[in-house]
This record gives sequence, C-alpha cells and structure tokens, in this order.
Amino acid sequence: ALEALEQATNDLINNQIDLLVTAPINKSNIQSDQFRFHGHTEYLANKFKSEDYLMVMIHNDLKIGVITGHYPLKEVPTILTKELVINKINILHRTLVRDFNIMKPKIAVLGLNPHAGDDGFLGDEEKNVLIPAIKDATDRANLIYGPFAADGFFGTASYEKFDAVLATYHDQGMIPFKTIAFNEGVNFTAGLPYVRTSPAHGTGYDIAGRNMASPDSFRQAIYLALDLFRNRIDYQELTSNVLIKSETGDYGNNNEIE
Repeated sequence: ALEALEQATNDLINNQIDLLVTAPINKSNIQSDQFRFHGHTEYLANKFKSEDYLMVMIHNDLKIGVITGHYPLKEVPTILTKELVINKINILHRTLVRDFNIMKPKIAVLGLNPHAGDDGFLGDEEKNVLIPAIKDATDRANLIYGPFAADGFFGTASYEKFDAVLATYHDQGMIPFKTIAFNEGVNFTAGLPYVRTSPAHGTGYDIAGRNMASPDSFRQAIYLALDLFRNRIDYQELTSNVLIKSETGDYGNNNEIE
C-alpha cells in the first residue's frame, strides 16, 4: 500500500497523472520509518508541502469538513484555536468556490460542546474560539453561521440549508455523515495542489472475501475526482484574465494593471 501511494504521489508531482483516488489503508500496520502519519490526508499534505488542507466528506449536496481531523478527542480542546478555525473556514470557502463552482457559499460551523456550550455553562470554546472566528469570517463578507449544537443541527436536517458544514472534531462530522451516506460517501482533501479523493469507508477486513463489499463509494470517488479536476480547469479559465477596475475608473485585465 505504501509503495503504491509513493509511486502515485511521485507520478502526480512529475505530471505523469492528473489526479489521485486512494483506496483505504490500515492506519496502524502501515506505520514505518517512511510513514509516520495519522492517515492519507496528513501524508499527502506533507508530500505536497501543503500546510493549509482540510478533510471534507461529500455526498451529493452534503459536504462536511473537519477542523481537527485525526486526533484523540482529549486533545481537541487544546488544538482548537481561533486561528485554526479561521484557516479551516477559509480553506472550505475556497474549495467550494474553486472546486464546486459555488460562488457565494453558505457554511455552518458546529459547536464543540453539548448545546454549543449553553452560553458558557457547558464549556467556553464557543465563546472564546468559535464565535470570534465566525465573526472574523463574516466581517469579510462571507456567509458563515453558527456555532450550532450538532445533535439538533442534524436531527432537524438543518444541514440542507447550507452548502457545507464544518465540524470541530472527527466523529462529530463522521457519525452523521456515514449514517446518511455510508455506501456512497467520498473523502476529498481540500487545499492540496492536486485533486485527491477516496471512498468514505475503511479497509473492511471483517467482510473481506465474503462477497459483501460494495464498490459504490469507490466508484463515486472516481466520478467526483473527475468532476473536481474539470471544475478546477473551468475556474482557472474563468478567473485568469478578469477585468478589474483601476484607480482611474477604467477597466483592464490583471496583466495590464500589473
């Protein structure tokens, strides 16, 4: 698995292939001197020298990003900072615009604590971290809302009102997503210079060789990777020579202004 992954990523860097669709890996037995990462996402970010990345789970119109990713739950409150939340909001916003052609995306942010902290009674991360980060994003004319209590948010299908959701930790986003879309969900790594997708499920050793595995999630990962690759080309073409207003009030393209 590691040899295949290394070959594929090298081919991407050398322009031998256009995009990457990975199969699930066992995060435990792949660990070695060559692989000391929590999963594909962290490995690829390191390989491509991408500090700004985000794991996003996708099924049709449902898109859920995860702020803290593959970390033990006890570490999440210490990792969650205003700066990190702002960074993940920005990555999600950019990928919705560039990769999904959503020009003015609406993003919902979930609270870390039960009932989104109940105004500090059940935790202060919402007041001290999430709300300031959301305010910063909305001050820059972005449509960012929250923090929402996760249980009620998914229980009332409020996610249908937004283009994407940003969960604070792994299982907060994964449990509702896989309940809704386990068989056809796709994992997309936003923020990388290349398109990378994967099926949303794990290795499934418990059903190996029993004629029970479904190819649907992997098939959707291939289809989505192709769509995202084409969308990036379209976005580049649409934004490469945009007319902008100069100080004199005249319009010219980016090259002329520079």
